[in-house]
Amino acid sequence: MSGPGFSHELRQRQTQSLVLAPQLRHSLKILQVAALDLRSVIQEELQNNPALIEDLSADGVSLDQERAAEDADKSPDSETPESREEMDFSKEFEILGKIDQDWRDHLTNAGGNQPHTAEDAEKRQHFFDSLVSETSLQEHLMGQAEMADISPAIIDAMRHLVGSLDDRGFLTQTPSDLALQSGLSLEAMQEAVRLLKTFEPPGLGAASLAECLLLQFQAKGRGNCLAARIVRDHFALLRRRRIPELARRAGASTDDVQAALDEIKTLDPAPGRRFADDSNRVVVADASVEKEGDEWKISLNRDYIPRLRIDPTYRDLIAKGRLTKPEGEYLRERIASGKFLINSIAQRQQTIERITREILVAQKDFFEHGVSRLHPLTMAQIADIVGVHETTVSRAIANKYLKTPHGLFEFKYFFTPGYQAESGAAVSNTSVKEIIHTLITTEDRSHPLSDQEIVARLKEKGLSIDRRTVAKYREELGLLPSNLRREYP
Repeated sequence: MSGPGFSHELRQRQTQSLVLAPQLRHSLKILQVAALDLRSVIQEELQNNPALIEDLSADGVSLDQERAAEDADKSPDSETPESREEMDFSKEFEILGKIDQDWRDHLTNAGGNQPHTAEDAEKRQHFFDSLVSETSLQEHLMGQAEMADISPAIIDAMRHLVGSLDDRGFLTQTPSDLALQSGLSLEAMQEAVRLLKTFEPPGLGAASLAECLLLQFQAKGRGNCLAARIVRDHFALLRRRRIPELARRAGASTDDVQAALDEIKTLDPAPGRRFADDSNRVVVADASVEKEGDEWKISLNRDYIPRLRIDPTYRDLIAKGRLTKPEGEYLRERIASGKFLINSIAQRQQTIERITREILVAQKDFFEHGVSRLHPLTMAQIADIVGVHETTVSRAIANKYLKTPHGLFEFKYFFTPGYQAESGAAVSNTSVKEIIHTLITTEDRSHPLSDQEIVARLKEKGLSIDRRTVAKYREELGLLPSNLRREYP
């Protein structure tokens, strides 16, 4: 039927749905978790897989050496051709190496492609439930992103964005800095930031405490109340609790201002911390860089990673051919699963070591001289050298720490955009913040440096940075403006 009152529109949509095998999901999870968390993952696998055992005699032996030794001990007749074919994981790891784009497409389309049967729904729910034992802030946010109708480019930007949030849930880098760091478009990053600020709990993605509080007022539909106006227009006075002056500036009574302050106190100044792990949790280095003589040495932390091997008893049972077909299939599947886990751990360690080595090359001045010599570096640069996708680098450095002569740092600390000095040298924004911090902490407190004066001091060092950027970096460092830093005799 057609006519003036009717309109028909046919739309054809092509989507891609990727279903990851449990082994590949395990491999992605193993790549992302820190050393302490990896131990619990391995212990769980040991409990569920009778063919996998911890080799207590392998202390001090690398996983690669352990695998080589295990393979060397096999006799040619110990496995059937069928089982040897099942032990070949080259295809699975080839899939894993190319999985990044398909993984992003899956996340993008997951929200729109609903399962057609109850069994599909159960499998999909198991997929999400089995990825983690506890929901982190990043996983909570990506779960909301998956349900939004957004493009793969925005999903990719969102993944980088949520990984850059601090423990409060604040965004400490500008969208332009994040775009430069990730190699993604500025438009995609800006849209991801806008979307993030609509997620639950409200206040996430803010660049400052004031914006965090305002986002919470807006979520309540109270964006124009007295308390919100005080936060938006008179935040400096609010921090100093100048109630009479706030009342005069806001055109309200002191009682109303006090009530507004009481309402502000009910807001969450750090909404991301409700997802944080125990604040007393011990952090250990996943890798260390130390100088021995004139050479830098890299060592991986294997103290929290049990050494694994396949129990030869089960391999012998298969070789003897006395098992029923279901029994044989079960044991071969368990052995294959165990070997894939061993290979995944080895590949994880190799990836971390390769990334650490390239960080050492790119940031050698940092290791030699400290934070002030940190250079700009992006994940895309390291990914090109290592030969993986930049999202693989992002996964590999997630929640991991590197021990250096200058202290313990998150891996992501070494990835930062920067500036070109007049001398032609590249200077990271982290180094610029360090310079600003030094200028302020060593200033004459009776005549503190204004932001414009800091701009001039940076110019003397060959760095052309505008006043607004200096103010932003100063706020990120938790340093007050000059009028609040002044000390009177």
